[in-house]
Amino acid sequence: MKFEAGDRVEVCSKQKGYAGSYYEATVVEPLDQGQSYSVRYKYSLEEKTSLMEIVSADEVRPPPPPAPGISSEISGVLKYKAVDAFDGVGWWVGQITGKPCWNHYDVYLMTSGHQVSVHAAQLRPHLDWDHNTCEWDSRVYR
Repeated sequence: MKFEAGDRVEVCSKQKGYAGSYYEATVVEPLDQGQSYSVRYKYSLEEKTSLMEIVSADEVRPPPPPAPGISSEISGVLKYKAVDAFDGVGWWVGQITGKPCWNHYDVYLMTSGHQVSVHAAQLRPHLDWDHNTCEWDSRVYR
């Protein structure tokens, strides 16, 4: 899938300590016939700056389809399944391990090994993007 300037995307980091995390961005411009992209990230650790970076095409995917959110009715189904937890800057792949109160969930972040508690609105089912078929693949219900 090729992206154009202005397209909203997510960038999957390969950097040590951030591998497997996803960051919302906008394509500034395609480079090398779509083999890489200049992107501007939506969120930055420093609120007054807008980080731009050149990333490889295999690190870029479209934003996942809107998720209904995580409710108590489906949290039992998702327990120990892959979810994405938003930390204010990016999305991290994790697993729901518990529910300490009605609108928060304990999530084990797979790449860092940390356990965090996040609000239900900061969770979404994890989906993998298949660059070959240009389709979403869900590990949530496996």
